[in-house]
Amino acid sequence: MKLVKKVVHGISWRVAVFFRRLLARCYNTATQKILYPLSYRKYSREAVQKDKIVFLEIRMMELTDNFQRIYDALQREGKYRFTVCCIGSELASRGQQCKNSLAALKEIATARYVFINDSSSLISCIPLRPETKVIQTWHACGAFKRFGFSTAQKQFGGSYKQLMRFPLHKNFSLVTVSSPEVIWAYAEAFHMEDRKEDIVATGISRTDVFYDQAAIAAAYEKIHRLVPASRDKKVILYAPTYRGRVAKAYSPEEMDLEQMHEALGEEYVLVFKHHPFVKNRPVVPESLKDFAIDLTADMTIEELLMVSDVCISDYSSLVFEYSLFERPMLFFAYDLEEYYDWRGFYYDYAEMTPGPTCKTTEEMIDYIKNLDTRFDRQKVVDFKNKFMSACDGHATERILELL
Repeated sequence: MKLVKKVVHGISWRVAVFFRRLLARCYNTATQKILYPLSYRKYSREAVQKDKIVFLEIRMMELTDNFQRIYDALQREGKYRFTVCCIGSELASRGQQCKNSLAALKEIATARYVFINDSSSLISCIPLRPETKVIQTWHACGAFKRFGFSTAQKQFGGSYKQLMRFPLHKNFSLVTVSSPEVIWAYAEAFHMEDRKEDIVATGISRTDVFYDQAAIAAAYEKIHRLVPASRDKKVILYAPTYRGRVAKAYSPEEMDLEQMHEALGEEYVLVFKHHPFVKNRPVVPESLKDFAIDLTADMTIEELLMVSDVCISDYSSLVFEYSLFERPMLFFAYDLEEYYDWRGFYYDYAEMTPGPTCKTTEEMIDYIKNLDTRFDRQKVVDFKNKFMSACDGHATERILELL
């Protein structure tokens, strides 16, 4: 009887998965092959407005950091009219996303410039007018874990055929990156191998804030207010990337907080910044809340990078930004082999990372307690010069010059 139930359950699960995938394919075909292209053509009957700029936010429902500095700088120039279009792919229902997409297409159809900083089936499925230029200011620095066409045949991505049928990286007129070193990786990810001249190392706009002394001072004031112990102790930032797929993203919970507290609590506080895709964040035990504090909802990642004395991450591109401060970082990559099979990397992980790869809490504690003798600043400087050479506080200016 148990065997029968197990077989029935297995068949039911497979049937459910089959129908979910079938519905997704039908929805994608209906919207990306029919509804969106036809709507764009209809709206394109109007002339392109030479002073119109659209900022297209794919995941969120507000203007995010990478756009904000560009938006503010353009607004100061006073030459353009702006429209912010938000799709809400991680927040809105599928029906609402469709409505948001149609509203965005109406604006995009008559725009001179469209700024985007993420993957977008909406931009990729339309017959873009030659007068309209799409500027991809990708949200991440450097080139760490694979994305776009680079994930073809990996578990994280679809097949090459699927990526071509429902493209996410198409119609980009210009792509801005953090360094000449990574142009090849973005050319591969965006299927732009024959257009590498359109991938330009301007720097990433949001990194300009790391050269703003007033912003840094404000970040210190903020963490001192939120975490009073940080006035007298050093700050360890733990900012892991998410695991699983975006819709069900979760944070790793392999770090032994009790051990960290016992070994480092006299000298450090530990702050968490979970990935924005993670809806249900791990809860810090009540007994450790004087040492371990979740600041995900209270401080931006930029603010936390500014004020942290040590950064622990794993596969997140935030380590590129953190290298600008030339401070110690370590990599809690307890599942490195599995993650390689899941998504993969653009560079050899062990050779690229400018800090130790740790698989246990004990290894991290040992390194942090011996920073004076083990931290190699030059390794971080070399990493910064290789992957962040264009991020010098003037990225926004260079991006605007290209317009």
